[in-house]
Amino acid sequence: MSKAFFVFLVSVLCCSSSLKAQPDRWQQHVKYTMNIDMDITTNRFTGKQKLEYTNNSADVLTKIFYHLYFNAFQPNSSMDVRSRELGNLLINGKPDWDDRIKDRISKLKEDEIGYQKIISLKMNGVNQPFKYHETILEVDLTKPIAAKTTVTLEMEFEAQVPLQIRRSGRDNPATGVRYSMSQWYPKLCEYDYEGWHPTPYIAREFYGVWGDFDVTIAIDKNYKLGGTGVLLNAGEIGWGYDNAGTALKPSAKAKRTWHFEGNNIHDFMWAADPEYKHSSRKIRDGLVIHVLYKSTAEDAQKWEALLDMAQNALPYIEKNFGAYPYPQYSFIRGGDGGMEYPMATLLADVGGAMHEFMHSWYQGMLGTNESEYAWMDEGFAQYAGRRVYADLGNEKGFAQEANYARYYNLVKSGLEEPLTTHADHFNSNFASASAAYYKGCVFIEQLGYIVGGAVRDKILKEYYNKWRFKHPNPGDFVKLAEDVSGIKLDWYKEYWINTVKTIDYGIDSLWEEGGISKIRLVNKGKMSMPIDIQLTFKDSSSEMHYVPLNLMYGAKPSENESEPRVVHEEWKWTHPTYIVEFKRRLLDLKKVQIDPSKRMADVDQRNNLLQLNW
Repeated sequence: MSKAFFVFLVSVLCCSSSLKAQPDRWQQHVKYTMNIDMDITTNRFTGKQKLEYTNNSADVLTKIFYHLYFNAFQPNSSMDVRSRELGNLLINGKPDWDDRIKDRISKLKEDEIGYQKIISLKMNGVNQPFKYHETILEVDLTKPIAAKTTVTLEMEFEAQVPLQIRRSGRDNPATGVRYSMSQWYPKLCEYDYEGWHPTPYIAREFYGVWGDFDVTIAIDKNYKLGGTGVLLNAGEIGWGYDNAGTALKPSAKAKRTWHFEGNNIHDFMWAADPEYKHSSRKIRDGLVIHVLYKSTAEDAQKWEALLDMAQNALPYIEKNFGAYPYPQYSFIRGGDGGMEYPMATLLADVGGAMHEFMHSWYQGMLGTNESEYAWMDEGFAQYAGRRVYADLGNEKGFAQEANYARYYNLVKSGLEEPLTTHADHFNSNFASASAAYYKGCVFIEQLGYIVGGAVRDKILKEYYNKWRFKHPNPGDFVKLAEDVSGIKLDWYKEYWINTVKTIDYGIDSLWEEGGISKIRLVNKGKMSMPIDIQLTFKDSSSEMHYVPLNLMYGAKPSENESEPRVVHEEWKWTHPTYIVEFKRRLLDLKKVQIDPSKRMADVDQRNNLLQLNW
């Protein structure tokens, strides 16, 4: 065997092994080339979009769909009516509408609304018929897109940027930012193993096709831009993009052209303002962090501090959640709160910066269908953000305590709905946000209680390794967690995601019999769990008693090697009580506590702790 052939064979075998480790799920692919011409006087722009669309599925596509987000910002739109309807629902004495939207859309004038109008659309040079469904464009193709083929879609469109209402828009008085250009272009809807996802823009929709973006923006020469992607003409622009601290280069033309490129992403955002300030820092080889802001001198320090935050946090993030693969990331003042986009975020203030940064992992790279599984996006980012924040020294004690408290508040409200509910179809904004952010966060932290914190961390890292740049769903995550932990977890998915059943365990009684001390535990809730119960004795020693749930078909490893642990027989989920036995005298016992870590989301913990003063 020749050396060259041996090297080739090893290469093939390694590639084959790597491919087998990846999920066998096809992905559609897009390649956008867009040229935009912005008029800052009318707040309108024209665009030419060339889109190379690869149908990697085995299906023949007879139609396609686009998102036209700006069309939501018109009186009597679905977003407008839904917001006003939810405003009629009072929760804790307050209207349930989003305070940023309220009834503002209904009051927009003609020069304040948003719209996207398609002038022409061709596929492979042939005009295509299309039909508007408010924020969705339906295209009945004159010729189907065959499986495993690529077509070229060419579109000309015009748009008007709405007043800042939700996420995108112009002239937000709260931030003073001129243009927050998110969800601003006709964006092809995702087609996956479930079919097309032409989700109307009501409040929450983020699901897109991975691909490459080449975007050129012509705008008044005094405006300064940032956003998704790398600025390809940095030498022409200056303003810190070529070298840190440089000024915006002079231009004899009325408009300046900015040319950005982003690869292996599923959306593209940009923002523009003539008074933006720009700082950047090379965090490591191949990664530059940008901060764009306009603020008072006092606030400027907070924005500049984001560079330190990112630099200090990134080693911990990449160790625990996976490597950041893109060449840049931008924190940009704009939008109406905090909103994540590939390689960038819009922030009204710096408060939510870590949460938005973690969206680069949980949505940016692990692009779940947020309409169907918002908790896999928001909940995971909420969990990771608080954990990173704690590692930076900004959180003492149980890092997720506030998220658990908000979940308990959701349960007590009586408004909880299953996590399987479509994001736009919750009966209240309160229930939707609480489920996605807080119950979703608890799902991950509580998983650590079930399988062990160290094992949960392995699950998250393997989740990144196996599913990044795919579209994982809850079943994918749970199956992977089972593979890594060796524990069955379908019951956890069933209880926590598909129902609103709650956990409520308690200490019922204790006694001594025949030299054996006994503690009866009771399950008062509708959701069964494994149980950690810690016994503390008068001599200050302690021991952990662990009762696995029969549905697990396994047990988590000890999480504290310095503390003795006794593993008991499994607790059958059908049985309301369980007796834990231990060999020391009952009178030696000082304290009994169920789950001292507080990671099990027990909705009534008043009977979880027993202090003995005999």
